[in-house]
Amino acid sequence: MSKIMWSYRTPGIPDEFFITGEGVPGPTKEEIRTLTISKARLRKDAYVIDVGCGVGSLTVEAALQVGAEGRVFAIDEDEEAVKLTKANLAKFGVQNIVQVIRGKAPEAMLELPLVDAVIIGGSASLKDVIKVSHEKVKEKGRIVVNAIMLETCHEALQEIKRLNFREIDVTTVFVAKGKWVDAGVMMIARNPITIISATKV
Repeated sequence: MSKIMWSYRTPGIPDEFFITGEGVPGPTKEEIRTLTISKARLRKDAYVIDVGCGVGSLTVEAALQVGAEGRVFAIDEDEEAVKLTKANLAKFGVQNIVQVIRGKAPEAMLELPLVDAVIIGGSASLKDVIKVSHEKVKEKGRIVVNAIMLETCHEALQEIKRLNFREIDVTTVFVAKGKWVDAGVMMIARNPITIISATKV
């Protein structure tokens, strides 16, 4: 595995740069990562929790944003996901910024410090994760939920509204990527993703 020195400040690492494995979701697609990081409003020295980190693509992007002054806590209950996340952190040289936790959210979040943002990419206990996120996010901190299923969007919005988050934003992203074929470039559609973000007040 060769280490990559990613020196750009803007998010959006190409998907193919990440180490992946069968049975582990990810990476979160480049365009979705870019918007997710933007909605999280990260800065240098920020603390972030990444729930359901998968192969760690959003973890890497968040670590690059917060820098050595910040901290990212990456949570996944799958052993292979934890291994892949650690491998990607090493590949991008950000392993000292991230604490990888093998565990189930929200229980794995309970002992963590207060943070500036929580990014939720997957959880079987979404309602409870959002509730604990509200407790863990500082005032004016951000929560970002990435959802594929409509039911996930509905559940997330209901809980976010119940907890009185503000600046609630719902954005559905449709992306088509160009694929080179003999005749030219064919656009291949990807699954739409809904990004829900909000601020704790």
